[in-house]
Amino acid sequence: QPNNNMSILKVLLVTDLCVLKCVGFEGTGQYYSNLKSRYGNNIDTCNIAQLLAPSIIDLSKTFYCHLGVNVPDHAMTFRSLCNLLQDSVTPFVVSVHAKECAAVKLLIQKVLEQLMGRGVSVDEEQEDDTALLQKTQCTISALCQWYKTKCTQVSPKRKENLAKNDLPVVVIFKDFEAFNSQVLQDFILICSRYTQELPFVFIFGIATSPSAIQHRLPHSVSSLLCIEVFHSLSCTQHLASVFDKLILNSQFPFKLSSRVIQVLVGIFLYHDFSVQNFVKGLQFSMLEHFNSQPLSVLCCQKHEALLSAKILSKQNVERIRHLPSFMRYVETQEPQEQVRLLTNDEHVKEVCQKLLKNLHTYHKNYYPILQCLHSLTSSLPKFPLGKHIRELHVSCIEKNLWETEEYDSALQLLRILAKDELVAALRSCAEILKSANTKRMQNVLQQLEDFLGVSSEDSSGNGVVSAKMEYQRTDLFQLQKTLLEKESRRTKRMNPFEVLRSQVIDFIDSLVREYLTPAEFQPLNEVCYYSSSGVLRQRLNVTPRTSIQAALTHPFYYLKNESLKTNTGTISSAAPDLCIVYKLHLECGRLINLYDWLEAYVTVMSAAEDQDTNSEDARFIQAVSEMEFLGFVKSTKQKTDHVARLTWGGC
Repeated sequence: QPNNNMSILKVLLVTDLCVLKCVGFEGTGQYYSNLKSRYGNNIDTCNIAQLLAPSIIDLSKTFYCHLGVNVPDHAMTFRSLCNLLQDSVTPFVVSVHAKECAAVKLLIQKVLEQLMGRGVSVDEEQEDDTALLQKTQCTISALCQWYKTKCTQVSPKRKENLAKNDLPVVVIFKDFEAFNSQVLQDFILICSRYTQELPFVFIFGIATSPSAIQHRLPHSVSSLLCIEVFHSLSCTQHLASVFDKLILNSQFPFKLSSRVIQVLVGIFLYHDFSVQNFVKGLQFSMLEHFNSQPLSVLCCQKHEALLSAKILSKQNVERIRHLPSFMRYVETQEPQEQVRLLTNDEHVKEVCQKLLKNLHTYHKNYYPILQCLHSLTSSLPKFPLGKHIRELHVSCIEKNLWETEEYDSALQLLRILAKDELVAALRSCAEILKSANTKRMQNVLQQLEDFLGVSSEDSSGNGVVSAKMEYQRTDLFQLQKTLLEKESRRTKRMNPFEVLRSQVIDFIDSLVREYLTPAEFQPLNEVCYYSSSGVLRQRLNVTPRTSIQAALTHPFYYLKNESLKTNTGTISSAAPDLCIVYKLHLECGRLINLYDWLEAYVTVMSAAEDQDTNSEDARFIQAVSEMEFLGFVKSTKQKTDHVARLTWGGC
């Protein structure tokens, strides 16, 4: 009967949904013919279309962005993604959070508020009224009508692109794992019924793994999505780009010492993995340097630094004389020159200009050689000089690199490199040196190209010998004899390639010893290098408990009240109640008797003349409550009139 056939057809549509997607929308007619031949003429085309409408849909394009776990930069990443999509792809971009979308109605309302509130151009007085949509209007059908209206207002140049659905509606789920799975399923099912009118594109931000989609969405829902996976760059790669553009660059005169870099990188690797916080730490270092170092007026571009050196004040000239690097420079000069440097201010200004030129030249030669050395050693086994260039940079500016065991082991590995590996490394070094604009680096580049030319000539000459030796037949005894003879000859005399390789490594070693000297050996390095790692660690890697204990133990340093100054081991009655209670609790054991604590507090307060004794109990109870809020004590079930102490070791 027709009714039974229709019910059977509904089941078939559900079971054959994957078949329809594999066949494609062109196979819909054949699928209908099969159904008609199976169930007769009782099924007409109109009913088929009505039943297939919810099922035969365009697959919603879905992009899965794998951003990694525990990355505080996700918000900035999605913000940049939204701006990029709005500028280059479509103006209809929405980003939603799980905490704002506890139900499907709230999710749809959030999507419509961001789209329709942003798309409609209104006056500033009417903007708030337009952005807050009524709940009756928050439906996908209302969004379809709005989308059609906006598409008709597009310029004629983009109408051809609109016909190809070039302006999709992008919905970004920033924290996909935090969304309620039922809310996601309902939203995707609702949107799937409007794909013919609205080209939806979903972006799922996932921190764990692609299997999260399978866990959150059943197959009936995930089969409606055409999913593509994208992986963001790792945090260490972003950090490497920051180093290349900001720190390992001679264009920026501000530099960091080795200890400061270790503090910033340590906070990045062991605390937050946040590139944004690393940049903030770099900015703080710059502000602290220019605030604490008066000679930072010379930390600028070369032309500006030379002009500033000519007009240095007498006070700044004296500061230059007291710099440790300048004092070492004075000790290396002749006695007459030393007297002039210590007495003649104008001569100090002239010498300062020459030293600033040398410092800028040092940086221009330092970074290309550093990149070349990293290119040579980054592929060595066990990475003797570090896997990342920042590790090599810290080693170079901290001490003489050629005096370390790691450098000796790296040279030993370089002396046994194969010919193709050595040639590839030299070519990468040549590419690096092409961007250097100093005469010395151009001379180094010319010598490297000469080495490459000699190696190519040797390879063409050795090819004939290898071709002759390749097809010689021999037995095991003869092979052993030949190998022993080659080994004996190798100990006595090196072949041309080994000689060339030894010359290349010696040349690289000479470059390292000449250009990769520590920065602290350069005169006036304090002008550009920030080295206060202790201040930086204290500001960025703070410990709240230590700060709170210091404030409660020494309130004078925070309140600047002379009456709060006390000797060691004494308690001032003029101190805040919380400070008095905290110092008293340091004298107790694991369990503190509240009555004894109160008596001690009253004894301290009785020393004050202008204190209200009637409110001492209430003030004590409030102070104990504040101690419990700060986490120093807690109530215990062992004794009702006692509290348990939670911290040990005061400041």
